Amino acid sequence: MTQSLFFGRTGLDRSRTQSILDDALKGADDGELYLEYAQSEAFVFDDNRLKTASYNVEQGFGLRAVVGEATGYAHASDLSEDALKRAASAVQAVKAGRGGAVAGGPARTNIKLYPDDNPLDALPFEAKAKLLADINDYARSKDSRVRQVSASLSGEWAAIEIIRPGGEIIRDIRPLVRLNVSVTAGDGDRQESGSYGAGGREGYARFIAPDAWRGYVDEALRQALVNLDAEPAPAGDMEVVLGSGWTGVLLHEAVGHGLEGDFNRKKTSAFAGRLGERVAAPGVTVVDDGTISGRRGSLTVDDEGTPTSKTVLIEDGILKGYMQDRLNARLMGVPVTGNGRRESFAHQPMPRMTNTFMLAGDKKPEEIIASVKDGVYAVNFSGGQVDITSGKFVFNCTEAYRVKNGKVGAPLKNCALIGDGPTVLTRVSMIGDDFALDPGIGVCGKAGQGVPVGVGQPTIKVDRLTVGGAGG
Repeated sequence: MTQSLFFGRTGLDRSRTQSILDDALKGADDGELYLEYAQSEAFVFDDNRLKTASYNVEQGFGLRAVVGEATGYAHASDLSEDALKRAASAVQAVKAGRGGAVAGGPARTNIKLYPDDNPLDALPFEAKAKLLADINDYARSKDSRVRQVSASLSGEWAAIEIIRPGGEIIRDIRPLVRLNVSVTAGDGDRQESGSYGAGGREGYARFIAPDAWRGYVDEALRQALVNLDAEPAPAGDMEVVLGSGWTGVLLHEAVGHGLEGDFNRKKTSAFAGRLGERVAAPGVTVVDDGTISGRRGSLTVDDEGTPTSKTVLIEDGILKGYMQDRLNARLMGVPVTGNGRRESFAHQPMPRMTNTFMLAGDKKPEEIIASVKDGVYAVNFSGGQVDITSGKFVFNCTEAYRVKNGKVGAPLKNCALIGDGPTVLTRVSMIGDDFALDPGIGVCGKAGQGVPVGVGQPTIKVDRLTVGGAGG
C-alpha cells in the first residue's frame, strides 16, 4: 500500500530514491528517510450546532543524517526527486568529511498492534454530524441545569515508510480516533464544567456505540454537577490520595520526562547517573509499554523503525533504565527501547514516552481512603506545569474531595497539587489493586512536538504533598 502512496503517485522513483539516500548517508553514524502520508478529520459541535468540520491531507519526507551528537535534518512536503536531492545536500553538511559505516538497522517484528483500516471511510459525513447532534440533545435532556455542551470527533489515518541505507524498508499503517464530550452546568450565577472522552488506534465503532457515548455524557455531566457543590480547597502539606487511571498524567509529566534518554545523557534530569539507586518507595514499579494492542500511545514500530517494547523504568523503587531512541542509546552504550518518536515528517525523532504507568499493588482503594486522617482525594486533573529538569510540578484538579478521618467529604474547587516528581515517588505509602489506563485521550508535548500517549496507575497514597487552595 505504501508503495503506491509514496512512489506510484508522486515524483519519486524507488531505486533513484535509494541511491540518493545511500550517497547522502555515506560517512554518517546513522540516519534514514522517513516518508509520511496522513489523512485527518475533525468535527466540533458547540452552541447547538456543528461549528467545525475539517478534512486535511498531509504528505512529505524527512531526511536525517547523524554524526556523533550532531544531526542534519531536512524535510519537505514535496515528494519529488529534486526536493530529495536538495535535502540530501543539506544534511551532508553535518558529516564534515567523516568516513564510516552507518549503524545497523532496527530489529524486525511481525507483530501488529492495530488494524490497517481507515476510520475516516467507515461513516458518511451525515452520520458523524448526527452523532454529535445526538450527544448534544442527550446531554441537554439529562438535567435542566445543563447550559452548554461541546462534543468533538476526530480521526486520523497515517501511513509511514522508513527507508534505510542498503535498502532496508520498514512500514506502518496507523489509525487514531477520539471522541470527547464537555458539559457545563449552572445554578444561579455559578457555572462548572466536566468532561470525558475516549479513543485509541482503531476505528470509530466502539466509541460511537450509543451505550458508549451516553456513558461519556453521563460522566461529564456527573463531574459538572459535583463541581457545582464544591467548596474552596484547603492549603498546606497534607496526605493526598490519587485515584486510578487518568491521574497517571501526574506521573507522566513529573517523572516520565525525567526518565527519557536525552535528558539523562546530557545530565539535565534529576534521575541522571542514578541507575541502580532507590528513587521511589518500595512497591513502586513504573513501566513504559508501547506494545499494548490498540492503545493511543502504542506503536508497532517507533518513528525510527524500532519495534516498541515494555521497558521497566523503576522496579520496586529502584531505577532500572531509561527510554531510548537510536541516537541516545548509541551514545550511552545501551540498548534502544523503541521510544524514538516524532510529531510528523517535519520533525526530528527524540526519546518520548508511549504508554507510561505505575503497576498495581495489593491495597483496596477503600482501605487507602480509610487510612487518611486529614487530606485530599484527587480523582481527575486538567493541565499542569512541569519543569522537566527538576521534576517540579503544579497540577490543577478538576475533581477532588476533602478527606477527614477516613471519610470522603465535600468536593473541592480551585485545588492544586504542588511538588516534585522524585520526592513524590519516595512518599508513596500505599498502592491500590485497581490499576487502570486512561480512556485514550493523552497528548504529550516536548520541544514543540505533540504525540499521542497513554498514562495509568492504581489508586495511591502520598503521605505528604503540598495542596494549593483558598485555605481553611
